[in-house]
Amino acid sequence: MSSAAEIIAERVRERVRRDGVDLAEGGPATRYVQDEVRRYSERALGGATPVVADESAVARQVVDTLTGFGAIQPFLDDPTVEEIWINSPTRVFVARDGVPELTTTVLTDGEVRDLVERMLQSSGRRVDLSSPFVDASLPDVICG
Repeated sequence: MSSAAEIIAERVRERVRRDGVDLAEGGPATRYVQDEVRRYSERALGGATPVVADESAVARQVVDTLTGFGAIQPFLDDPTVEEIWINSPTRVFVARDGVPELTTTVLTDGEVRDLVERMLQSSGRRVDLSSPFVDASLPDVICG
């Protein structure tokens, strides 16, 4: 995630905590993110922060991070993607029509940990030194 997106995401998290809302329960994620992107851009125009080239892309990235699965959310939203696997932060694969392809997605170690924790929350599965590999279905993913 870009530094602008990280700053915006943290400001939204602060506001969510302050306002006591739950973004996972249909909270106002998009409105909060748009507000913070606008504020960030105003500061950038004043020279306080770097300018964001594509505000809508940054907003989408922040919403995906806060309410979805971050950098891999676009793959989850893509109906042609059948499977996603992360072999390392720099080796994220998807399969389409049974054909695996290496994506250009690059994650940080922290993003991988966060994704794994978020994905495994509802599965009852775990990953640790005694069980270093895991696969799990996500709760809202319909197979068929």
